[in-house]
Amino acid sequence: MTTLYLTEPYSVVRKDGDTLVVNVPENKESGVSKRSVRVPMHQVEQVVVLGDSTVTTPALLALLEQNAEICFCDYWGNFKGRLAPEVSKNIFVRISQFRLHENYRQRVQLAARFVRGKLHNQRTLVLRGARGQADAATGEQLAGIAGQIGQLIEQVDQLRIDADGPPDPRVPQAQSALGELNGYEGVGAAAFFKALRRLIKQDLGFDGRHRRPPTDPVNVLLSYGYTLLMNHVMSAVQVVGFDPYLGYLHSEGYGKPALALDLMEEMRTPIVDSVVLTVINKNIVRAEHFELVLGVYRLTASGRKLFLQQFEHRLNTEIEHPVFQYKATYRRCLELQARLLAKHVLGELSEYRPFQVR
Repeated sequence: MTTLYLTEPYSVVRKDGDTLVVNVPENKESGVSKRSVRVPMHQVEQVVVLGDSTVTTPALLALLEQNAEICFCDYWGNFKGRLAPEVSKNIFVRISQFRLHENYRQRVQLAARFVRGKLHNQRTLVLRGARGQADAATGEQLAGIAGQIGQLIEQVDQLRIDADGPPDPRVPQAQSALGELNGYEGVGAAAFFKALRRLIKQDLGFDGRHRRPPTDPVNVLLSYGYTLLMNHVMSAVQVVGFDPYLGYLHSEGYGKPALALDLMEEMRTPIVDSVVLTVINKNIVRAEHFELVLGVYRLTASGRKLFLQQFEHRLNTEIEHPVFQYKATYRRCLELQARLLAKHVLGELSEYRPFQVR
């Protein structure tokens, strides 16, 4: 299974039997010639429409029939909306999801697992970078940052929850157990991106994480990758039967996919952060693949294609799942984690085990 990305402006996707036909018009400005591409329908798990492309109604219906999603983004990769198949009929998962959310102690315990998984994977990537450094001083700095993240993991593991119910509303959120977890996650993120700056071999002006707007090419890639990953996590949680808008670590908000954000935390580094390092350090994506528009950096069309190729390659890479201990692609691991979470909220597993790479 794969994702079909529509990156060429004014492309049209039609259904022809069991095949999707992508008609790409001529674009003299970019030197793109008119052509048609045929994609077997059964291979498509998701379609991502970037910019002004069209998917005809017969193609949409055929995709929904085989439980494929269609995600719509603007030309720059900003998420706009999604068309998804019928929601899972497993109402018991959603009932259990809501019940666990109302139990403050259980909610914090689960939120701590998400934070632990994220910190563990960040620490693993930093340690690998430290071992691969030719410069001893840089290696020592990275090892020191990995040690800081390791201390945060210990603090998460030792977190005490003093009440079964929600915290007293008079107590500031930062002083609650969930507030502590968010604090650990924030400190870990700051340390990780400090390490990432040392791991990046190209000078692209990266000095830390800046989201809105991305102020340098590295932040452009990170934001773009996280948007793509979110689409896949949203699909996984809905396939299993969850309500993606009710989470445990992330607070609820109108239109905020809190649960998808929860599950996404532990997958950010092994999928997106690793791809960003790969495309930069192997010179796959370079400075010329970005453009500055009104003070904001954007990926060019050619840069976007190169990044998408590597992102798809990563999703289709097989690893040994740390819990099930059999081979699975990263794409499949997203759903497996959602299913582990479902077993936990249903009471079939006493503890949720986050995705932690070795």
